[in-house]
Amino acid sequence: MTIAPFPPDHSDVAAITAWLMSIESTSGDESTLMAAFGSALKARGWRVTFIPVSGARADILATAGDGPYVTLSTHLDTVPPYLPPRRDATSIFGRGACDAKGIAAPMLCAAERLRADGVPVALLFVIGEETTHDGAHAANAWLERTGFASRALVNGEPTESTLALGTKGAMRVRVRTTGEAAHSAYPHLGHSATRDLVHLLADLDALVLPTDDLLGETTINIGQLSGGVADNVVAPSAEARLMARIVTDGDDVWAQLEAWADGRATVERGIEVPPVRLGTLPGFATSVVAFATDIPAMPAWGTPYLFGPGSIHVAHRDDEFVAVEELERAVDSYVSIVRLLTGGK
Repeated sequence: MTIAPFPPDHSDVAAITAWLMSIESTSGDESTLMAAFGSALKARGWRVTFIPVSGARADILATAGDGPYVTLSTHLDTVPPYLPPRRDATSIFGRGACDAKGIAAPMLCAAERLRADGVPVALLFVIGEETTHDGAHAANAWLERTGFASRALVNGEPTESTLALGTKGAMRVRVRTTGEAAHSAYPHLGHSATRDLVHLLADLDALVLPTDDLLGETTINIGQLSGGVADNVVAPSAEARLMARIVTDGDDVWAQLEAWADGRATVERGIEVPPVRLGTLPGFATSVVAFATDIPAMPAWGTPYLFGPGSIHVAHRDDEFVAVEELERAVDSYVSIVRLLTGGK
């Protein structure tokens, strides 16, 4: 693909956002963007390190000054499908507008201002957040090997320009039922796995799941369903993929799911992210968010904070967008956060 030149004005947050969005980086296919962005940062005089993740895939670390650093970090992978950027008078639309290329851009603009003022700062852009968090895990392992000095991690997700007090965790679960195939005109000669699965899933609402005073309720989403072979065959197998948003230790929810499925299905516990409490700073509005982040996979990067422009309510949607005015305010916010965390330098 032909890649446009990186915007020459390092303070033009909207242009940088649109440039990042112009290069597709669906999870697992981020290499083109990361190579182009890394080269652009090098050309701007940043010290750039590519942190290997898998194959040709890599995170980007860019630093200025001497540590220990406050690290501004977000992810550059996106969910499918790719939606190219477009603008109207007030907003930028397209994939990654708020989740999270529209966060990477103000982080970079803020870091440019801090660098010009002689404030040490690090930028960490990771991949794989939307799937397995493998970029975050790779970054954490790299820091532990190298001893890189990061005192705080300011993670970026769309929090409507508030500092999040905490985030729910996430647990992926597969539920499988097994039946016996037969001609659908004679259902008594078989056993329907899809019927069993539907009845089982209907009972999810009866579970009394854990709650937390700060994070709220545990919720479970039935994300994907599959099963059967044809409409005239009694289904021999069926499967559901669930996502639980957890507010306590995952074992609490898992024990309930095992009891719920006992004798009726098999359940498989998948990728899990724990809930977290986060740092706050004076002068910033706060919130609590229900989505999971890379923060639990990066404990070695220092005290965690979570802040970003845009709303999670439009992330992953076909009408994903972020207001340019909010991007511009976020630049000032990230500068303030870093200055507060470096003692007001």
